[in-house]
Amino acid sequence: MLPRRGTSKDVVSGFSRTIFKAALLWVGIGLIAIVAPASAALRQRAATVDAFDDLYRRGESVNKTLKTLTARFTETTTSSLLTRPLVSHGVVAVERPSRVVLRYTDPEMHVVLIDDGHLTLSWPGRNVRQVRDIGAAQRRVQKYFVDSSPAELRQHFDIETRETDRPARAYHLTLVPKRKQIQEGLAELELWVDQSSQLLTAMRMKFPNGDTKLMEFEDVVPNAVLDPSMFTVR
Repeated sequence: MLPRRGTSKDVVSGFSRTIFKAALLWVGIGLIAIVAPASAALRQRAATVDAFDDLYRRGESVNKTLKTLTARFTETTTSSLLTRPLVSHGVVAVERPSRVVLRYTDPEMHVVLIDDGHLTLSWPGRNVRQVRDIGAAQRRVQKYFVDSSPAELRQHFDIETRETDRPARAYHLTLVPKRKQIQEGLAELELWVDQSSQLLTAMRMKFPNGDTKLMEFEDVVPNAVLDPSMFTVR
């Protein structure tokens, strides 16, 4: 039995969740540069308590040079509303500081755009077009993730950094929120950074109700030349 197709009401009622998921996608992509440049010496220290701090410091210079990013993604969603995981595919494009677009190609074409403090969801097959102000959510993301030092991040989250061989050799970061305000929307954030390419290969969000969303990235291109039409929603 296939996952049940949601009605327009289902889509609208879940829209605030979509906002948070999309905002966190931007957070995860923004962390590519923070955790990317890791040397062989750092790999030997990856199991130590200061591994995340090292990853963060070594990424600061790269972070300043990252302006755009594109990638193909596979998104796997689990939910009590689904009879089995829902797998979607598409393309993501990022233009810093705050433009993100996810163009889903299957199983249903739709677009999620974050631009200028607003989130637009366009889902032609369901006759849905919604625009929401997410300025406050973006400011919280900026405060808790982007503008925080390693020490401040550890005040907001319990952070674990380790190496893994699945699905490839990667650094696996787990961030579990300590603050109630974050816990209300997110139970855990996981990031995987490929040790060879030093790019984000996957991220998984776990939500308080038990739902999960796994984003796996391929063909990641930093500082790609973006066609302006990527950020156009009809």
